Amino acid sequence: MIFIRSAQEIETIRHSALLVSATLTEVAKMIRPGITTLSLDKMAEQFIRDNGASPSFKGYHGFPFSLCISVNEVVVHGFPSGYELKDGDIVSVDCGCYKNGYHGDSAYTFAIGNVPADVLKLMKVTKESLFLGMAQAKDGNRVGDISYAVENFTNRMHGYGVVRDLVGHGVGKNLHEDPQVPNHGRRGDGKRLKAGMVLAIEPMINMGTRDVYTRDDKWTVATRDHKPSAHFEHTTAVGKTKGEPLSNFAPIEAAEKENKELNSSYY
Repeated sequence: MIFIRSAQEIETIRHSALLVSATLTEVAKMIRPGITTLSLDKMAEQFIRDNGASPSFKGYHGFPFSLCISVNEVVVHGFPSGYELKDGDIVSVDCGCYKNGYHGDSAYTFAIGNVPADVLKLMKVTKESLFLGMAQAKDGNRVGDISYAVENFTNRMHGYGVVRDLVGHGVGKNLHEDPQVPNHGRRGDGKRLKAGMVLAIEPMINMGTRDVYTRDDKWTVATRDHKPSAHFEHTTAVGKTKGEPLSNFAPIEAAEKENKELNSSYY
């Protein structure tokens, strides 16, 4: 079932989504070479609970953490651990918050220290593709219009691998709702979009092949060729003329910039 949310429901979802953004901003303040991914997860869970919410991911189908932290060739669903981030790593941090009956969901990929130029380009293109996809999240379009915008930019224009095994999704009272939102497809295909739908649009783009596999922990999805992958996600309300992000990258980007300036000795 696809839900059309009222203006009040969308504002409640926005509140949850902005808490996700605030959590990722706290991650941006801490993230640097030498920090463990598990310490980021513990901080995030405490921050979410201190703000009167619960982590959407923890316990979801048995997932044991509050954040999905995916380093380098890991696409999504990476487990936080004692791994210490290194200069040159890229790290997708995916977070969900549940508050007042609704979920918010967003992801951001961070560059740690001196990341190679070609990997920085992958990150930039992936982030840009998210906004191109969101621009198609408008009343009267179809899901395939979002999918085509992402695939055309990342694959046809830049030659990257577009992950097909995983998709974006509706989000609201449940973390994953209909419709599915693939990052590949044809214009005019798929479910028709209506103003008031809320989607988690999330390009997952690989430097090399689109092919992925799931590791033995049954969660961690990595690229088959072990090349890097980038991932950005916004909770997005379908609008009359374009999609509206309910989550917000601006405070994350500001904190990321300040952190790098304060910790310039690491870089």
